[in-house]
Amino acid sequence: MKLIKNVTVVSPDVYMPKASILVDGDIIIKVFAPGKETPFTSEVIDGEGLMAMPGFFDIHTHGTLGADVMHGEEEAIRKIAKGKISEGVTSFLPTTLTAPFEDLQKAMRAVADYAENRAYAKVPGVHIEGPYINENCAGAQNPAFIRLPNTQEIEALNNLYNISVVSLAVEKQGAMEFVHDMSKQGIMCSAAHTAATYHQLKSAKRNGLRHLTHYCNQMTPLHHREIGLVGAGIMESDLKLELICDKIHLSPEMIQLIFKVQDIDNLMLITDSMEASGLEDGRYDIGGLAVNVQEGVATLDSGNLAGSTLKFNVGLRNIYQLTGIPLEKLVKTTSYNQAKSLGMEGIGKIEAGYKADLVLLDNDFEVVQTYIDGELTYDAASIQEHQ
Repeated sequence: MKLIKNVTVVSPDVYMPKASILVDGDIIIKVFAPGKETPFTSEVIDGEGLMAMPGFFDIHTHGTLGADVMHGEEEAIRKIAKGKISEGVTSFLPTTLTAPFEDLQKAMRAVADYAENRAYAKVPGVHIEGPYINENCAGAQNPAFIRLPNTQEIEALNNLYNISVVSLAVEKQGAMEFVHDMSKQGIMCSAAHTAATYHQLKSAKRNGLRHLTHYCNQMTPLHHREIGLVGAGIMESDLKLELICDKIHLSPEMIQLIFKVQDIDNLMLITDSMEASGLEDGRYDIGGLAVNVQEGVATLDSGNLAGSTLKFNVGLRNIYQLTGIPLEKLVKTTSYNQAKSLGMEGIGKIEAGYKADLVLLDNDFEVVQTYIDGELTYDAASIQEHQ
């Protein structure tokens, strides 16, 4: 057994300084309040001055450190998984782009190969973003490969590895039937790259849609005669909103507004990171489209944003500084809400019976250590010693 002591435990609706976490194998056995006697264990980690949070769950990320899911190689998924643990991410959904079916197959096989020999962050499923999107809202998706929703295509990909989320434009021909089919199969649909009306979004909801992908970006804006999908994100109480909180995709004021008007149980932090995340400014690629990164902002030559270079822990720091909401509330947006929306149990809390997926952070939200299934997988101090 392992004891992590003297940490401030930050878990949904729990803020407990000077606490201790007892781990047996891959499961949290007990959380001890300050002053409570703890058992003898063979391994003790002193987390003095650190916060312990549930490991983060990034349900929308394309890549990092020069690797992209669409490279279609196990090594690329491994590199992303290794990079993510330095952000405190213990689970992620490798996210695809609008591409030919054969390229999507390669990406799915690469994820399956990594999952079979996982060494870093977990991959419980894949997020298929596109190719069933609106040509006029393509953003950084390659318009050459946009097509109509295809249930058989997704079923074939799902046979290669588990698909958790499909992001699509709900106004596309056949989209409502597609959403209904996906819902029956336990695959969450999310509205993305869409010009849908509020009425069309409501119809998609009746068929099982429950997410809005990278909220506010490449979706119908709020207007006083048609509130669109941005309005739906404010109005609807049973939609989960993906938020890229880099202060670029969403302005600081928009972040503050969202957290003011929407229930925090409906908000999910994502990175939407692309291969330039963690690297220097320069020229990169996303789905066959050239990307220019300047001062950390990734754009196509057209000026469209092309994913982000955001690190997950930085997104959390941003919303804490902007909103001042207590961390025991904000922490819901980092993994618990994501897991709950996808029907996954045992993820997102620090309490008995939950997976020992943990991140230890300093007061500036820098990641000090990351644990997956109770095992230390990232140690910033050890890395610094070898630099």
